[in-house]
Amino acid sequence: MELLAEKVETQSELEQARSMGYTYFQGYFFCKPTMVEGRGIPSNKLNYVRLLEAVNSPNFSSEKIEEILKAEPSLVYKLLRYLNSPLLGLRNEVRNINNAISLLGEKEFRRWVSIVAIVSMAGDKSPELIRTALTRAFFCEEVSEPIGMFSQKSDLFLLGLLSVTDAILDMPMQEVLTKLPIAAEVSTALTGGMNRLREVYDVLISYERADWMLLSSLAAKLGCPEELVPKCYLSAAKRATVVSM
Repeated sequence: MELLAEKVETQSELEQARSMGYTYFQGYFFCKPTMVEGRGIPSNKLNYVRLLEAVNSPNFSSEKIEEILKAEPSLVYKLLRYLNSPLLGLRNEVRNINNAISLLGEKEFRRWVSIVAIVSMAGDKSPELIRTALTRAFFCEEVSEPIGMFSQKSDLFLLGLLSVTDAILDMPMQEVLTKLPIAAEVSTALTGGMNRLREVYDVLISYERADWMLLSSLAAKLGCPEELVPKCYLSAAKRATVVSM
């Protein structure tokens, strides 16, 4: 039998749980930034932030994205690996950026480049942080249609994906968002402001924290059948596991 340690809040609690024989861990510790006063974006993560900025810019430029990708060959490799995986089920092999855009369309291409940027940016963090980002992104995307927010599917996906960037960069979320040209609604939701996107995010967080009474209340307010939440979350977690491997 493999055991799960819940409510892991600190490094010492993680180490203690490991020494006691736990295999799985969950808790706020895995999404908690370590704030360093006066710290900017680490130099080894600047390219990933530049990539996120370029791919989410209203003035989409495949040339600019290609330029950033070429500066770091590992990013190109990861992107092509994802795009040619069974996840997408493309009939033709993706060989370059322009080829990817023509096969996927701009919106889907933006999504996969964002995933590559986040996964690469979190390379020095716990793998659980990457899985959390991907699970949240896929959950927000999956729940969009049944709650009547399909038109905001892309914004919801980005909301989930960016929700741990403060922990990845060890910076306050507001500082992180000044570097990224994302929609105002997404930015508002990520910084605690109330809107429809934030309501979806709050349902997600209440489920992650197993706060069932709050989940029931928030799901009702959102107009989301409560039984839909675990179904969407488990599906999202499976997709996240495949992508993060």
